[in-house]
Amino acid sequence: MNNERKEVLDAALILGDRRVTEARGGVLDHINPATGKINKTFPVASAEEVDEAVAAARIAFEQWRRWSPDARREALIRVAALLEEHGREIGTICSLEGGQPFFEQGGWYPASWFRYYAGWADKITGERINAFPFPGVDFTVPEPVGVVGLFVASNGPIGFCGMAGAPALAAGCCLVIKTPEVAPFTTVTFARLCREAGLPPGVVNVIHGGPEVGNALVTHPGVDKISFTGGTATARKLQAACATSLKPMVLELGGKSANIVFADADIDAVIPMSARFTFNAGQGCSMPTRLLVERSVYERVIDGVADIVSKVVVGRPFDPGVMMGPVMSEAAANRIVGMIAEAEASVAGAVLMGGHRMGGELADGFFVEPTMVIDVHNESVIAQNEIFGPVLCVMPFDDEDEAVALANGTDYGLAAYAQTTDMNRARRLIDSLKAGTVHINSTGPGPVSPASPFGGIKNSGYGRQGSRLGLEEFLSYKNVYLNI
Repeated sequence: MNNERKEVLDAALILGDRRVTEARGGVLDHINPATGKINKTFPVASAEEVDEAVAAARIAFEQWRRWSPDARREALIRVAALLEEHGREIGTICSLEGGQPFFEQGGWYPASWFRYYAGWADKITGERINAFPFPGVDFTVPEPVGVVGLFVASNGPIGFCGMAGAPALAAGCCLVIKTPEVAPFTTVTFARLCREAGLPPGVVNVIHGGPEVGNALVTHPGVDKISFTGGTATARKLQAACATSLKPMVLELGGKSANIVFADADIDAVIPMSARFTFNAGQGCSMPTRLLVERSVYERVIDGVADIVSKVVVGRPFDPGVMMGPVMSEAAANRIVGMIAEAEASVAGAVLMGGHRMGGELADGFFVEPTMVIDVHNESVIAQNEIFGPVLCVMPFDDEDEAVALANGTDYGLAAYAQTTDMNRARRLIDSLKAGTVHINSTGPGPVSPASPFGGIKNSGYGRQGSRLGLEEFLSYKNVYLNI
């Protein structure tokens, strides 16, 4: 059965109309995070293959940008239908690749983005301008920015193909997708389905590799814009590489989002929401990983969350009843438990539960116990840095001003959450919380809606995914003055 599942793992590079299984950059082994064993070996691109991918995208761009808006709309609808049709295959790949609990409809989320942006493809318009006091006609013409270098993150590559890929394609751009080394497979399947949907060869290209491949893509003169989802440290390096050519970027980066629980909140509803940090083994950029609780209900919330977390079933993705799988790599697992140990050793917080890699039948995989660290100091390393694992930092506060100061007291600004029944307070929090998204009486974490603008401030990046704003990231507006 395991070998049958592995048959869905496609490891090729996609370079225009070519499917390349042997590349000049050599090969890498993909390790199944649930077993610690090799899934499959995949080819790594060299600078030459990056050149070939970009060249294919540039040729395809001249064709794709001239497709009529309704033709692009119908093509994206066909992509959405194929993503849904191949949901079981995609779910299997996601489980083998990233360790997520198996989900038979693995294509529904990117499909929702393609359906949404298909609706925008035939609604891209400019505007008439009153260029007083000059005669003539002044108007704007929206144009696709060109070839986009798309970096998808390891915690859900197929989802990011929808979040960033769908609006770029709707705008008339072409893609060269750089996969993460620990998750190379779902993106290849995505590219295959795009071809089946009738997108011309070269509109979607896929390359694998590490920092050298990423740098070759970012610095390539044939790439017009970079869309990057990932960590802040890598983003800084990519931004520096883009600086020499002033190449624009969209950066959707990490977070250290706070969930503020006031004593007047519906605590019975708050507790299960606050326990959702184990979703995707905590590997989510906007997850509320800092739980700030008003002191009068602090113990009650801690006890309730701990009770729910203690019942989370951790295991391999295809086992029945599993609620949480492994993290993406052994390096990630060791980094996470190292941060927990450092917090405990420096008295930055007390480990209430978890804190270790899991043993027994799961010892060979990259499993980390669901962990709660309480009484955390907000200035500590564990409170200030994104952990990207199933770890919740809990800290008390005494009043609204202190809660806001704690929530805003990091270099990140992706999301913020607040639980209160006082709508006057809620209105104040909307203004005072420094984040790209503010949730009131909700925490998710869940899929971002295609209709909502998603993105951060500060070290969480810039630009937006979702909504009309996400489409605008891939359009350039030409001003035309016509003297009649």
